[in-house]
Amino acid sequence: MGQDPTSSIIQLIIQLYVFIIVLRFLLQVAKADYYNPISQAVVKLTAVPLAPLQKAVPRIASIDVTPLILAFVVNAAGWLLILTLKGHGVSANLPAIAVISGVSVLSTILDIYFWAVLGSVIISWVAPGSYHPGPQLITQLTEPVFNLARKVVPSLGGLDLSPILIFIIIQILNSQLKNLTAMAL
Repeated sequence: MGQDPTSSIIQLIIQLYVFIIVLRFLLQVAKADYYNPISQAVVKLTAVPLAPLQKAVPRIASIDVTPLILAFVVNAAGWLLILTLKGHGVSANLPAIAVISGVSVLSTILDIYFWAVLGSVIISWVAPGSYHPGPQLITQLTEPVFNLARKVVPSLGGLDLSPILIFIIIQILNSQLKNLTAMAL
């Protein structure tokens, strides 16, 4: 069943902005270079809506969770807007919208790490030690996850198998999130 173009455009814009908001959270957790031009762009794109939330919500163990809250709210607002435009009853769907919004934020985290790990693997083959801001940011984002995976799967004589473990975990988590979404609907 196809969607109308308006819903598709709204959903695309919402998903892109949620991606940027979640990326801000992940860059902060990974302690990526704040002065990287890409980090600066992400901060500027999210600063205005996050400012009131950052004043109201305390940090948890020195981690600012307001980007996750904002991502959830933006995602839920997008679904509410789409359902309202289609003429569906919104009040009956609030629990399902909450579950789908939460799952969507978690799915976005997994998607970012999937593509970042893939990018990191390709960068390690093509341009290891690159000084470009993009590869540096990808490396800073993925290195903490690689370090966790390397504790489980040691390297085999120069062959690092940690990306394979990370891909397997991401696929397992994604399948569980799809099951959760199906149950919510």
